Amino acid sequence: MYGAVYVLSTVTGYVLTSALLLKCPTLLHRKKKERFHSKHISHRGGAAENLENTMAAFKHAVALGTDMLELDCHLTKDEQVVVSHDPHLQRATGINAYISDMAYGELPPYLCKLDVTFQRECICEGGEDKRIPLLKDVFEAFPNTPVNIDIKVNNDTLIKKVSELVVKYDREHLTVWGNASNQIVRKCYKENPRIPVLFSFPRVLQLLCLFYTGLLPFVPLKEQFLEIPMPNIVNNLLMRKALFQHLTARGIQVYIWVLNDEEDFQRAFDLGATGVMTDFPTRLKDFLDRNGLSKPQ
Repeated sequence: MYGAVYVLSTVTGYVLTSALLLKCPTLLHRKKKERFHSKHISHRGGAAENLENTMAAFKHAVALGTDMLELDCHLTKDEQVVVSHDPHLQRATGINAYISDMAYGELPPYLCKLDVTFQRECICEGGEDKRIPLLKDVFEAFPNTPVNIDIKVNNDTLIKKVSELVVKYDREHLTVWGNASNQIVRKCYKENPRIPVLFSFPRVLQLLCLFYTGLLPFVPLKEQFLEIPMPNIVNNLLMRKALFQHLTARGIQVYIWVLNDEEDFQRAFDLGATGVMTDFPTRLKDFLDRNGLSKPQ
C-alpha cells in the first residue's frame, strides 16, 4: 500500500514538474541569446524566382527584405568554398563531374532552366547570372544579412574553411550552420562553438522522444535552431504548438521548410513557428505584409 502511494506521488510530482517546466523553461534553463530573428527565409535564395544559389537570387531576396538567406556549401579541388546544393554537377549544369574534382575556375555555369526541387511542375528560368558563387562573395555582398549554411558533405577541410570565413567576415553572430548528419553537426560545433548549430536529424528524433516522455524540460540543449520539413510522419508528431512554444521560450528558433503556398505559411505561423523557408520570397513577403507579420522598417 505504502509502495503504491510512493509511486503515485512520485509520478504525480514528475508530471507536474515537467508540465511546469515545459511552460516556464527559464526556471531551469537560461534563455539563449537571440542575435537575430528570422520570419522570412529565402531557400537557396528563392529557387523559384531566380536560379538557386546564385548572387542574383540572393540580391533579389535581400532587396525584398528577407530576414535570412539559406544556402549550401561544397569544396572545390583547389579548396574554395562554393555555394551549390548538389555535390555532382549534372542536374544544375549538365556536366558529368563532381565539384570536388574541379578547381573553382573550371566550374561550368548553371543551366538556363532548373527544376524547383520543392515545387511540382515548376521550372525557374534564369537571367544573365549563372555563375556558381563563392561563399565569400555572399559574405562580402550582404554583411548584415543572417546566413543559414548547410554543410553538404562530411569534410573536415570544408568545415574549417567555412568557420575561417565566418570569423574573417565577423559573422559568428549572423550565421547558423549544420546538416542532417549528426557527425557533421558535432564537427561544426567542435570547430567553432561560437557559431550556432542546427538540430541534426538524430537529434530531432531525440527531441521528439524527450518531448513525449516529458523529459525535454529537464534536458539542456546546445542547438539554437530547429529546422523541420512539413509534412511527413515524423514531423506530424513534431508539429505541436506546445513544443514550439517551449523551444521559443528557451531561445531556440523553429523554422519550417520548404513552404511555397499561403495555406502552409498560415499553418506554420499558427503553430508558433519562428520562421518559414520558401522558394518564393515575394509570395511570402506579400503574405507577411497582408497579415501584419512583417518587421517594421
